[in-house]
Order: sequence, then structure tokens, then C-alpha cells
Amino acid sequence: MSLTAPPESACLPALDRRTLLKSGVLGAGLAATPAIAQTGRSSQGFTHGVASGEPGRDRVLLWTRFAAAQDTPLTWQVLEADSNRRVIAEGEVSASPDNDYCCKAWATGLEPGRWYYFRFVAPDGTMSDLGRTRTLPEGRAASWKMAVFSCSNIGFGWFNAYAHAAEAGDFDCALHLGDYFYEYPAGNYPSAEQTATGRNVLPPSETVSLTDYRNRFAIYRSDRDLQRLHQLYPMIAGWDDHESTNDSWEGGAQNHQPETEGSWSVRKAASMRAYREWMPVSDEPWAEYQVGDLATLYRLETRLTARAEQFDYTSILKGSGSPEDTVARLEAFRDGTYLDPAREVLGTRQQAWLAEGLKRSRREGTIWQVLVQQVLMGKVSSATSLNDRLSVGVPDYVLERIRNSAFASEAGLPLNMDAWDGYPAARARVFEAALDADANLISLAGDTHNAWAFDLGHGGQKVGVEFGGHSVTSPGFEGYLPQIAPEDIARAMVERNSELQFMDSSQRGYMAVELTPGSASSEYRFLSSVKQKGAGMVGTKRISTLAGARRLDTA
Repeated sequence: MSLTAPPESACLPALDRRTLLKSGVLGAGLAATPAIAQTGRSSQGFTHGVASGEPGRDRVLLWTRFAAAQDTPLTWQVLEADSNRRVIAEGEVSASPDNDYCCKAWATGLEPGRWYYFRFVAPDGTMSDLGRTRTLPEGRAASWKMAVFSCSNIGFGWFNAYAHAAEAGDFDCALHLGDYFYEYPAGNYPSAEQTATGRNVLPPSETVSLTDYRNRFAIYRSDRDLQRLHQLYPMIAGWDDHESTNDSWEGGAQNHQPETEGSWSVRKAASMRAYREWMPVSDEPWAEYQVGDLATLYRLETRLTARAEQFDYTSILKGSGSPEDTVARLEAFRDGTYLDPAREVLGTRQQAWLAEGLKRSRREGTIWQVLVQQVLMGKVSSATSLNDRLSVGVPDYVLERIRNSAFASEAGLPLNMDAWDGYPAARARVFEAALDADANLISLAGDTHNAWAFDLGHGGQKVGVEFGGHSVTSPGFEGYLPQIAPEDIARAMVERNSELQFMDSSQRGYMAVELTPGSASSEYRFLSSVKQKGAGMVGTKRISTLAGARRLDTA
């Protein structure tokens, strides 16, 4: 289909470079351009902005949503990112009730390492918001900077982390490491008392059916700060557990009750379908992204395709009597079932794909190999020194968890069985593949709501490093142990765990991860509040690693 460029949109006033830089519209590599404005929302037509994802050297995946009474053909357009905004690629896609009116289209034949604008046009000439995206570089790359997010529970507050990253304007892409939304019913997590004003969810019930998941996406994607983030940066995203339900695994989930919620396979399929409709992602469960000669990013799937059921200390210790009996049970578990080599996280197909990808990346001279995944790989045990500092009034369920984790720590077992710590044989397979490939491994992880930095080791060898991101809104340790000062929690955890080099247990925000030929770094950006919309940054912590060192530079 041939289409001439539509006329200038009234919502795109011309601004000078100084204003654009101040507003965050300009990013690295962009010349002075018109401001990228957002239009209003409605229940018909373009309803939830635009987004892009899955960047490649010559392609990117474009997304929008157009609600109508029937199937509607839309034209997508990619434009030069300059003042002329010449249309350089276009095609057609259909908005249909079958995909909840969500549209995705591959724009191909693009130039590597370039910024572009994009938009969608309805049959009557109505245009979507103007989006901005970019392709991955080819050949030598001097740097690549990523805004890294996880754990965005709308009920706990405002998405100020998204707003800050959008305003900063200095990223090449965004990564979302999971828990993009939460499945709980209203008043559960957060409770009614904890829910921020104006941050309610639909449906008010737990998300179980396809319609439920679609409606929950619609509420989250109505957030203007999240829309803005998607509008300005291509995103690489993967689900964690809450996009389906809490502590999900291949065959079930902690928060799925078949007797009242039906078949897990049906619910899992519904959650995956809604995710792929509403997100600018391909249907591939895992994927690779080549950032010139600088880095290979591996988006992993660690939840729904192969993960074995999580171990649970409550179940392991059920019926135990004396402390001696408890310790004996944990030691038997530690030396037996815990080490079962059949327990998977990635599964054999994904593990083989990753191992070959790591080898190929290093063989071709790529400097960094980056795991874009969901849960911590670093080893973490409970800091038992904190137990004596708990005051009277701690809920019984918290006391039980603390008691169990203290016994587990003394037995040499981890704090969190839902992380890679619960699957030591599967983690060993990844680490051995990295060592065999001579990789400069970086793991990026979310899930815990707290900020972490680890040296990763295996069998006495240095494997790489991990930057674990804090949450956008979901509470961390401060929500569970308010009796203890956050700095005391962090200090005790670092002292207890030899791989752990840094922790922040109480602040929300995001990571700014930058890769260069000589080093990789994470700047942990901390925001003052999630309860007040627009709250800004109050501090940062920057941690780096040198290429080839496979350890963090903590000087």
C-alpha cells in the first residue's frame, strides 16, 4: 500500500534543542526533533498509546491498540527521526476483537544503530501518538545504556520510576524483567489500607480468565507514565510469575487452586496469550539480541515452560519437633533432594540454546554476555544476626518464616527457594556453560523488590556478576521487617553472604545499566516516594565491573 506522509499533527509543536533536552524527549543519537506529545485516551479508536520492542539490527516490533465495533485495518509507518519525518517504511495490520484490538507489526529493512519515529493511521486518517524507537548497532559500539525495571504493583503507588527514566532521555532501550503487573484481587496485595489513592485495579477479583488478564493489562497500560516509557524506548520484556500468578512453575502455582479456579493449563495459556497481545514482544519464549560487538543479550524464560515446583520450608519442616529434629531434616534435605539434577529452570532446549549462544558470542568477539532474566542467581542466606532485633508484635506468619529461614541458614541453605538458589543443579549448568564459553557474564534480575549486587562463583571459579534491581513500587524488606533499620538489614545481609557486595532493602526505583568495551555498570536510582505522583530521585549507587574481571569493582 502506498501512502503519502500525513499532515503535521497539532500535538507535535516544534521546539528547540535546549527545550527538548530539558524535557527528556531527546535521547542519545537524536538530532533536534519535534516534541513527542501524548494525546488523550478514549474507549474507541487509539486507546493505550504506542510501544515498540524486540529491537534488531534492521527491524523492530511496533504495537498499538485500536478499539472499534469491527475488524479495522491500520497502516503503520516508520519515519526518519529528523525535522522532515519522511516515511521510510509502512505496512498494514488489523485490529480485531480476537486479539483484544491489540496490533503488532514488524518493521523491517531499517538501518542499524538508528533512532526512528513510528505511528499508526486509522482508515479515517486518525493518527496514534508518535512513538520513538531504535535499532541495534552493527559492528563497533561504544556504549549501550538500558533502563531496567521490575515489580510494578499499581496498588502500592505511582510509577515514578517509569516517569524518571522517560524524562532522563538518555537510554537506548528499556528492559522489563517481570512482574509488569500483579494478579491479586483488590484489597489483597496491597491491602485496602495500603492502597494508594486513585490506584485501584480492574477487575476487582483475581485475574484467572483471559478477559481478566486483558482487563488488568488495560488498567496498567492506562497509566500515563508507563505509556510514556513505551512511547520513547523500545522494550525487551519477559514475564515473571505475577503475569500469571504468584510462584508459578511449569505445572502449577502457589496462588492457583484448581478446585475453584479450574485447570492450570487453561489459566497459564490465557495469561501468556494476554501478555503477547498487550506487550511489544514476539511469541518466542526466549530470544537473543546482538548489540554490535559490545554485547549479546539473552532474554530467558524461567517460569512457565520448564521450571520444576519450588521447594517450601514449611512443607519440609511440617511436623518437626525439637530444634535438633529441624536441623536434621534440613541437613538431610540439603544433601539429598535439594541437589536433584533433574530439577530444571530453563529446560534442556533453552539450556542448549543458551550454551551455544554464549560460545558463539565469544567466538565472534563480543565483549559482554548478558542474561536478561527474572530471579536472582546470587547465593543468599538469611542473616540470623537480625533475629534478636525483632520486637514484640511481629505477625505469626512472619515469625514462622524467620524461624525457618534461620534454621535453613545454619544448615547452609538459602533464603529464597523461588530464585535460582532453589535450583542449584540448574544454576550450575548455566555457570558451567558460561565458564566453558569464557564468557564475560552479567546477570540482570528483578523479583525481590530490593537492590543487590553479587560476584557470581562456581566451584572456586569466578563466573561473572549480577545486578539485581529494586522494584518500581512493590515493597521490599522494609514492608516485612519494619522493626529493623534498613541499613542494618543490608549490612547484616552483606556480612552473612560472601558473594553479596551491595544491598539496599528499602528504596524503590530502577537500574541504569551501561555497557562499554572496558566496563559494565549499574547505577541504582532511588526515588523519594511512590505515594506521591512525580516524586523525584533522592540518591544513586553506582557499581561497576571491568571486562574480563568477572568480579565487581567495589572500591
